[in-house]
Amino acid sequence: MRRLSLFTVARLCRPFLKRKVSKLFTVTAIICILLSIYYLRREPILVKRYVKSLPNYAWLKGSGQSSDQTDGKACVYPVLDPYNPEMMAFFEKQPPIQCEIDENWVYIENGTFRMSKSALKKYGPDIECSYRTITRGKTDFEVERGPRVPFKDGDPLKTDFAVVRCYGRFWKKFETILSGISFQPYLHARYKPSMLLESSMGFNVLMFGFDSVSRMTWIRNLRKSYDYFTKELGGIVLEGYNIVGDGTPQALLPILTGHTEWELPEARRGKPNAKQVDGFPWIWKELKKLGYVTQFGEDVSSLNTFQLRMLGFKESPTDHNLRPFFLEGEYYYEKSDCFGAIPVHKNMMNWGRDMFLMYKDKPKFSFLFHSKYSHGYTSKLQVADDDLLEFLQWLEKGGILDDTILILMSDHGARYSFLRDSVQGKLEERMPFFSFRFPRKFIERYPKAYANVKKNSKILTTPFDIHETFIDMINHTGTGVADIRRRGVSLFKEIPKSRTCAHAQIEAHWCTCLNWEKVDKVDENVKKAISAVIGKLNSIIESQSHVCHKLELGNVSRIVRYSGANEAILQFRESADRDGRLPDFSDNMAMSEILYQINLSTKPGNGHFEATVHHAVQSGNFTVYDKEISRINKYGNQPHCIAGKLPHLRAYCYCKDQLSR
Repeated sequence: MRRLSLFTVARLCRPFLKRKVSKLFTVTAIICILLSIYYLRREPILVKRYVKSLPNYAWLKGSGQSSDQTDGKACVYPVLDPYNPEMMAFFEKQPPIQCEIDENWVYIENGTFRMSKSALKKYGPDIECSYRTITRGKTDFEVERGPRVPFKDGDPLKTDFAVVRCYGRFWKKFETILSGISFQPYLHARYKPSMLLESSMGFNVLMFGFDSVSRMTWIRNLRKSYDYFTKELGGIVLEGYNIVGDGTPQALLPILTGHTEWELPEARRGKPNAKQVDGFPWIWKELKKLGYVTQFGEDVSSLNTFQLRMLGFKESPTDHNLRPFFLEGEYYYEKSDCFGAIPVHKNMMNWGRDMFLMYKDKPKFSFLFHSKYSHGYTSKLQVADDDLLEFLQWLEKGGILDDTILILMSDHGARYSFLRDSVQGKLEERMPFFSFRFPRKFIERYPKAYANVKKNSKILTTPFDIHETFIDMINHTGTGVADIRRRGVSLFKEIPKSRTCAHAQIEAHWCTCLNWEKVDKVDENVKKAISAVIGKLNSIIESQSHVCHKLELGNVSRIVRYSGANEAILQFRESADRDGRLPDFSDNMAMSEILYQINLSTKPGNGHFEATVHHAVQSGNFTVYDKEISRINKYGNQPHCIAGKLPHLRAYCYCKDQLSR
């Protein structure tokens, strides 16, 4: 009966949605509204289903944006539902991580070895322990192991990483690798207050990230810590944060250097004249000049951002660098989620904690980036939620956040999982989680800058803006209106609502502000666009055609055409006021270029790709750029014949010898 009643109400009300009505029907309209509200409260899901069946009344169905979010903005990004049933179907509850052993016999505390009290009780007070130091080798791909040295409780840690071995009674043996922050006198002596510029803000920075986590997935998988961060700590989440390229390097290089990979010296393995990345203008170099102690760490050494395709660093990039720890730890604990009794994500959090304990009165910059649970997975990151919550609570209760700008972030959304095959998944890939939490001291000292960050959290932002914010932190230049003609702008300045992807130099392939429409595969221009993608893929691997198979079209799963920017983008001419706050929407722009976005598979190998094709209307040319073609499924061992010497071709090459296997 309730369902019949609901649809009866809907049929009665439908005429009022189609046309204007006379005053004679006012009473009936009011009754319709009241009944609709009544049933909406009782059966919201059913109402939603019925609304979807109505004609395309955008004002009724909603365009995916709130009025607050769309008000006066040239770029209107999508508002997504983290609990969209289509997405939630791919998420499963994860059991907690169970390490093989319950407790480490030895742990590191503030640069010293400590014996576990329970281990001493179980295995005797005469436990004998020794360690070997683990340090960086001559390159980023080697470690050096020191001689074995005996130690006892309270002895200092000589280097940040050590493999420890202990023997107790009952012939019990314990061995693991430990991380900490060793006491280095020269680092403590390096900083002098006079090194900070008068215009420097002087706050510590702690940036902690997870690989491949969209803003929506962060909410799904890290709900407890997310709620604590946003509600208790007052964290600010950048809702319009948009990636500028494909993959982790294209996300982190703009943040850490202010440049794209293409603008920096060649560093890709196998490329002519390639060199290590030491010469890049890293933000930590500028911070070191001001006396900051610096820390950088990634887990999963085989996936590290600047070593996977690039040649890595010639020298250690920061004062404390985590890479040797994972190179050695993964040797001891291959494919394990734990090093000894400690999950790998907690190892990283503990190492960050130790950094802030060791240098309490020194300015610090720490960037820790975790990949193991989220690179290629949808749900596993859930296992880190409780520990991240505990870490945040420790930072707050320990007073660390009193003078530290805390950043929780990701590089991009899921790229390889089945999430990527849905429309929302495509959008989520382009909208990763990025957030700030500022100390009370900052808010009191820079109230306008803080207010601007809050405003800008609703505006289109990019990794380049994060870099400019770091630069502004080093040398604060005020809180006026940002010049959106610049690619990157500081979040401490007010970003005008007229900012577009064009201003931010976000290519159409990555811009979430654009409007797309489905097109017919039999259209002649569509066929040419598809052919351009296949041609581009084969041109990329042409130099290796003797080992890589020529690719052919498999299936086309999706093709859409750029139907023009949202109306505000096309009509925006310039700012109507000198401050750049009031947009002038008097332009009448026509499209000289049509864009197609195509999802297709290739054979052999069933490679899945997404590409943007540029169709120049006047010349009739179809062009695909290297930066606008993405592999969206795993390639596994398909490119083994070139993977070592030409890693940048792995996404495209299907080795010919695979066919004979």
